[in-house]
Order: sequence, then C-alpha cells, then structure tokens
Amino acid sequence: MPLPKNISWVTFDVYGTLIDWETGIFEAFAAEAKKDGVELERDQVLERFHRISRQIEAGSYELYAEVLRRTAVALAKEVGWDLESSRSKFLPESIPRWLPFKEALPQLNKLAKRFKLGLIANVDDKLLGMTRRHLPLEFDLVVTAQQVRAYKPDPAHFNEFARRIGGKRRWVHVAASHHHDVVPCHKLKVPVIWVNRNKEQLEAGQAKPTAQVANLREAVKLIEEAAKG
Repeated sequence: MPLPKNISWVTFDVYGTLIDWETGIFEAFAAEAKKDGVELERDQVLERFHRISRQIEAGSYELYAEVLRRTAVALAKEVGWDLESSRSKFLPESIPRWLPFKEALPQLNKLAKRFKLGLIANVDDKLLGMTRRHLPLEFDLVVTAQQVRAYKPDPAHFNEFARRIGGKRRWVHVAASHHHDVVPCHKLKVPVIWVNRNKEQLEAGQAKPTAQVANLREAVKLIEEAAKG
C-alpha cells in the first residue's frame, strides 16, 4: 500500500517516536536502584521493560501510571533487586524527564505548516500532558489509551482516530514500534512509516510497514515527496 498523495493528516506515536523514552526509562531505573547499591545494565532493563509492560498491557485495562508501577516491581524482582511496591511510583514520576529526540520538534514544526497533526499514544491523558510540555505545538487531535481504554496493538486507538476524522483516507501514521503500531496499521490498512531507529530485522510473515526509515527527518521527507504527487 503506497503513501497517499493527497495527505491531510499525519499522526505520531509519542514514546519511542518523538520522545527518547528508552533513555528516560533506563535513567529512572538506574537512579532508583543506585539508592540500594544495585547497578543495572541498559540492555538488561530495556529488554525486560518492553516484555513485561506488553504483558501487563494485554490484560484488563488500567491507567498507564499503574502499568509502569507494576512493570517496575516485576522487573526489579527479575533482576534480584528488592524494590518495595511503595517505591515503584518513581517510574511514572520520571516521565517529565523523558526528553524528545533532537529532531522531533523541528520536524513537527515543518509538517505543521502543511498538514494536520495528531498523536496516538499508549498513555494516560495526565502523563501525556507532562510530555507535551517538551513539544510546544498545537496538535489537531489526540487519542490516548485512557480515552479508548485499551493499549496498542489493540486497534481501538486507530479506529477512534478514523471515526473522529471521518475515515482512513488521506492519513499517514508515523511510529517507531513495530509491535504497537505497524501491526495494527497493517491490519487496518492505514499507511504507516516505521521509524526503525534500532535497526530491527523483520522475519518472514511479519507485518510490513508502508515505508521504513531510520529517523524522523527521513519520514518527513517521504511525506513531503508523497504530497507533491
């Protein structure tokens, strides 16, 4: 499925796409563990974070702040760190310190001159509000997990966005997570540009994105070229 030529809407996943959440997550864990004399490795934390949080998200819906707290407790247990559950709030409280990728704001501002922009995020409205302070831009539409009471890759976010804009035509989604975004977009036939910063290799049979790029600059270039027709 090619990118549409008459693009009106460009939507973005937030964490991992616009926000360098992996650095923020690791720094939060490392700082809290250091209080107990525990040293953690970045890869050790991130592999477990992604695996555990996805398992929790697949269950009954709960606010993302609680998903993060439960993930922190389970991750600590796996690595042998005795973290009391009352301290697990350190992870959602770290979100205001998760910073954007340097390219994010310039590229968003560039697109905002020509297209309507939206956010489609696996997060609470409150936590997203903390993040949006780093992205001082007026987005035209925002859909969160809290609004649809589900987490991607459940299609609820995308179905709700399509409902609000009156269909899936003239819309391109940009995201860094194959699991959370490329998979549902592929099923729903929503054109999706995969920002594959971690250079993941897809196996045969996995959902293919409409296009794959290494960073947001390349994604914006593709969108602009498609819009030229």
